[in-house]
Amino acid sequence: MIRLQFYIKGLLWLGVMFALLSGCRRSDLTVTAPSTTVVTAPPAQAEQTPLASPTQPEPTATPLPLAVKVNGLEITLAEYEAELTQFSAARGGAELSAEEKQLVLDNLIEQALLAQAAFQQGYSLSDAQLDERIAQLSAQIGGAEALSSWKQANGYTDQSFRLALARSMAAAWMRDQIIAQVPRTAEQVHARQILLYNSEEADQVYSLLQAGNDFGNLAAKYDPVTRGDLGWFPRGYLADPKLEEVIFGLQVEAFSPVIETLAGYHIVQLLEREAQRLLSPEALLQLQIQAVQDWLEEHRSQSQIELFIP
Repeated sequence: MIRLQFYIKGLLWLGVMFALLSGCRRSDLTVTAPSTTVVTAPPAQAEQTPLASPTQPEPTATPLPLAVKVNGLEITLAEYEAELTQFSAARGGAELSAEEKQLVLDNLIEQALLAQAAFQQGYSLSDAQLDERIAQLSAQIGGAEALSSWKQANGYTDQSFRLALARSMAAAWMRDQIIAQVPRTAEQVHARQILLYNSEEADQVYSLLQAGNDFGNLAAKYDPVTRGDLGWFPRGYLADPKLEEVIFGLQVEAFSPVIETLAGYHIVQLLEREAQRLLSPEALLQLQIQAVQDWLEEHRSQSQIELFIP
């Protein structure tokens, strides 16, 4: 019932490629004074133009086929296919379903949205910084030859790899800006529950509680290990918003009527409440995930996204 982990595709971030490119270590994303060509945000205008990058190819007479364009930022069909290749390889070479292909495409769109916002907020990346990151990746996987083999096996040229890496680094920087805004304290409640799996038994237990039976004893009967203890949690932490709304609406020591969710039939008692309590690492992580998800949903709804694939 409680969400227990960061599913980041990361932000949700899927595949071997993004894990390889981003590294997810804040030290890797530190922005220092650029020493060579710098990527900066394009001037604000009615229609956004593609972001520059340290290795942006020169325009050609024959445009490369595209998979998607996000606010003017072009993602080529070749890059999309390379992402599909490595995603399939991570799953043992299995043919990808339509849903999995959509996940790959969504990941590229989300990276583009985050990267665009990063440059608009002043993020910059020099060729030297990009070269340094590539050298780090090379060392991590066994040297330049190993990295070259990986790129070749996954359909990346040196140029397309640099472009993908630059965008993913910008996206990771922007992700960190979003999660940094999540407060470390929040209103939290401490609750326990009795979880049952049919409505008749749930109604019987609720009648026992109404008759004065002890909640803790009944909770221990149905869950001897934890006695139904849900611990402390903030708003936005439970998987079912309806259940969470009921719990936060209770008075201390009061118990709820039977609440039906996909998990079963719950009767919940509120034990304690604090207006500002330090979030546990797990709760903080969950709220950070939600903050990124909310940001992506908002910005995606406001963006111009053009698809060039079926």
